[in-house]
Order: sequence, then structure tokens, then C-alpha cells
Amino acid sequence: MLSPVWAGGMVVNVDDAAMDDFSRTVIGVSETVSPRVALVRTRSSGGSAVVCADDGDLLTNAHVVGADDGGTVTFADGTESRFEVVGVDPLSDLAVLRARGGSPGAVALGDAETLVVGQLVVAVGSPLGLAGSVTAGVVSALGHAVPVSSRRAGRVIEDVIQTDAASVPGHSGGALCDSRARVVGINTAVAGFGLGLAIPINSTTRRIIDALRADGAIRRAYLGLVCVPAPLSAAVAARVGRTGGVRVIDVVRGSPAETAGLRRGDLVIAFGDADVHDARAVQRGLFAEAIDRPLTVAVLRRDVVVDIVAVPIELVPH
Repeated sequence: MLSPVWAGGMVVNVDDAAMDDFSRTVIGVSETVSPRVALVRTRSSGGSAVVCADDGDLLTNAHVVGADDGGTVTFADGTESRFEVVGVDPLSDLAVLRARGGSPGAVALGDAETLVVGQLVVAVGSPLGLAGSVTAGVVSALGHAVPVSSRRAGRVIEDVIQTDAASVPGHSGGALCDSRARVVGINTAVAGFGLGLAIPINSTTRRIIDALRADGAIRRAYLGLVCVPAPLSAAVAARVGRTGGVRVIDVVRGSPAETAGLRRGDLVIAFGDADVHDARAVQRGLFAEAIDRPLTVAVLRRDVVVDIVAVPIELVPH
């Protein structure tokens, strides 16, 4: 039996009997997502972008657009449209574009927090200017952190997805999808040895995307802590009712954290009313509503829980 599928920018017929389940899954993802991934061209750069809203907004990497304020997007069917940059956030390496001539319907966004190592993922992008390129592989690692910076401001992108779905220059800004064609990440870099990295789509990045679409920017609070995950001993965990937190490995000189009295070696276990199990929880607590407001940071110091009140300031990338 022959079935029509999307391939190479056109509909072709394939033999169902010749395909295994893996092939059917990858073809299904490609058929659904490829028409919604565009080739991005600016004056100085290029890459890929994913239609994230039915009104023509596209999601890509901040480094794909750089300092440019517009360019062209070309979809897999050859349709070309001018775009303007709606918002750029170098500290998450995300940017939102708006196609002036419209675009296909939006992709379905998934949740990277449900991914597991070994899970099938499909990368769709426009490497080397070739629209609608598809590669497949598995999630090879989760929980990695990638440092990013914007001149003097810097932070860490938490829970970056590592995959062996082949990624090449031009894939940046494209879609990383699960087997149900839901976009769970935005491809951001080639890690070498056939590995790629992707910015996860989760509650934190969705908030950034919404802010970029609405306001063109994301406001963040700043404390000046550098932290890494750290477990608690069984005895301490039983006493404080938590299994882990984040260890402070550095406190920026002159920062709100130093002013408040936070120290290197402190183990942060709560931010306000929220428990802290990883560095992502710290980032979630440092959005606009935390700026210039007292924030109680619960730390374990010499096996004693100490509440320290800090006042985050606004992080301004210069």
C-alpha cells in the first residue's frame, strides 16, 4: 500500500510495507513539523526558526539574528516573507521573529521536563541553507548547563538537552521534536563528535517566550550567586525534610547576595516559599516580580538552617 508523505518539499508516495516503526515515526514528525520550520537569512547571519504562534511569530536563537532587526524567512514550500525581530534575549539564547507575510500554523510545543535519556528525538532545521532537513537520534544526556553571556551580564542555561541527532551549522534555531511531533527544544549548538545541544521548552522558557512576544524583552532579578546541585546527607535530609539543594560556589563581589550575607559554601534549600532542588529553581525565582523586593533565602550553614533576607536588583545586560 502506498501512502502520501511530505519529503523534500513535496508530497511523495511510499511503500508502507518497506517501513519500520522508527521510519514511520520520523516521517510523521517530518511531515508535521517541516512545513513550520523556516530558513532565516539576515544581513550578517542565518539559521532556522520555528513557527510558535498562529499570528506569524517564529522562535529561533538569539545568536541567529545577532544585532540585526530583520531579514527574510523561507518555508519548505518556497514561500518567502520578510520578518522583523520582536524580541531578543541573549541570556537564554532565544529570540522571537514576526513574519510580515504570514506563515503556516504553529507547531505544538511540548515539555522537555518529561524527556528521558534514550528517548527518540527528531531535529528539523535548515542546515547550510537547505530548508526542511531532518535528522533523528536519541536524547544522550539531560541536565547539562551551558554558560551564556551578553557583554558584562552572564548566566547559565539549565537542563540543556544533549542529543546525537546530527546537528550542523544552520540547524541553530530549528526544532527538536519528540515522537509525537511536539517541539521540546530549540537547537542551539553543535557540541562536537556528532552531538547537538538544544534549549529546552519548559515552564521557564515558555515564560521567556511569552515576555518576548508581548514586551520584546525579559526582565530578570539578580542576586549574584553561582550555584551547583548538591545532595544532603541522610541524617540532614531527614531533619530538614529535603533531599538536596544547591551549593553556593561563588558570591559576586558587591552583589545583593554579598550585601545580604550569603557566603560561599552555603547550601540553598529554599527561595521564598519554594523549595530549591536544582539551579533551575533559583532561576525561576529571579524574574521581574522579585526585583527590589525582599526575598528570604533559606540556607543550610554548618548543619543549621539560616534565613537570610536579600533584595535582588534588576539585571541589565549592557
